Amino acid sequence: MAAGWRGSGRLLFLLQKHRSCVSQFHKVNQFARISLQFATLVQSQKAMTDQSQTDLGLYKPPSTVRGMTDLDRAAFSQTVSVPAIRIPTSVLNKVVKSLKKVALQRPGLKRVVEELCEDGNKDSSEGEHRLLLLDPNSITSADSFGSEEAEALKAYGVPQEIQKYELQLTYENLKSEEILRAVLPEGQDVTSGFSRVGHIAHMNLRDHQLPYRKLIGQVIIDKNPGITCVVNKTNTIDSTYRNFLMEVLAGESNMVAKVRENGVFYEFDFSRVYWNPRLSTEHERIVSLLQRGDTVVDVFAGVGPFAIPAARRGCEVFANDLNPESFRWLQHNAKLNKVDRKITSFNMDGRDFIRGPVLERLPALMKGSQKIHVVMNLPALALEFLDAFRGLLGPEPDQSLDNLPQVHCYGFSKEDDAQRDVVERAEASLKTSLQGQCSVHLVRNVAPNKEMMCVSFTLPRGVLYSTHTQDSDVLEEPNPKKQKCEDPTD
Repeated sequence: MAAGWRGSGRLLFLLQKHRSCVSQFHKVNQFARISLQFATLVQSQKAMTDQSQTDLGLYKPPSTVRGMTDLDRAAFSQTVSVPAIRIPTSVLNKVVKSLKKVALQRPGLKRVVEELCEDGNKDSSEGEHRLLLLDPNSITSADSFGSEEAEALKAYGVPQEIQKYELQLTYENLKSEEILRAVLPEGQDVTSGFSRVGHIAHMNLRDHQLPYRKLIGQVIIDKNPGITCVVNKTNTIDSTYRNFLMEVLAGESNMVAKVRENGVFYEFDFSRVYWNPRLSTEHERIVSLLQRGDTVVDVFAGVGPFAIPAARRGCEVFANDLNPESFRWLQHNAKLNKVDRKITSFNMDGRDFIRGPVLERLPALMKGSQKIHVVMNLPALALEFLDAFRGLLGPEPDQSLDNLPQVHCYGFSKEDDAQRDVVERAEASLKTSLQGQCSVHLVRNVAPNKEMMCVSFTLPRGVLYSTHTQDSDVLEEPNPKKQKCEDPTD
């Protein structure tokens, strides 16, 4: 019997050792995969950099434009030599289609040109041939064509011969990033990215780019059809009214933008309200949770990106914003989208809105069967406003109401574990635990170390009624190991 136990112990020891070896093997294997992925990424980035440098070697504007602050478009003109292939006009369209992967592509540039004689005049051979300009990064000689291109040329009887073509490049043929890279000091970051809000391009320029801001603004207008105004943010967002000071870099000073998002039309003064086009997906996500007949309480409504789509979905909406301009445009957009009868709007502080109009309507809404959704999209402060719900409905009645509101509250986090951070801050405001009763959604990465999160949960009964807050003024210590929040809809 003892030998049997010793044998079992030996077997258990070998099994544990085997599991340990397997675990180590998986760790080593995983490390190898990560190392391979990293090496592939580095190699890919190097290839992209090499390609970019090759491209700039051909298309880099004259060095005289370096340091330019007042845009002189004519200064970017230059002549470059590019490869070309001579094609009979009878098969021109078919050959161009077959060579589209290696054809030259530049903004405002024709790939097919007429032949020129040695004196620079057009060829007088009755236009029987045309030249197709080729990308010098792909084609350097007759042997550079791939098998597919070579077979197509042979099939259409086109000699696989390359000639040089002197191409006149102008400002119109350059990309915005190429222009800015040529103008700004070497080695400094170049940005041509912006957020588009209707006809307005909104940029966040860095300090070293400010001396060139007027030029940058004009380049953005030139290279982006429909953009007629470029602005630069000059301070951080005001947490009170969620707007910011801005400087017009180029174009008209009309700040009233017209925007279409997810099929809904909005108009607003971009300089006086908050609007972020990067939140389109989040607006759509929340609205997709709603059903006809639900009630939506939008505590920080802005100009209506949650409220108006919710009303169009058939919900009854109570929308509030402290900013008088946001309140005005909210009402305007409700009429614009013909849902003003479904939206009751308020111009109040968030806490006053919860403890006033929301308090007045909540007991009746909780008696119904339709869901109640509370949206709190003020990421800088919304988690702190959750305390307004503590004891909101006073002592719990004899007949409890089961239709508790669903809260969707947004917050920024700079912590390594952003999910845990926003949940703990929500718990601190509510003075109750949300473990196992909430879900956390990553909305977007705001900055290298800053995430925007949305924590969703059913508002606990003990929070709404004052008996709970009287008995538990201090949030209980959380478990040493936090449980992962679960989706309350599962």
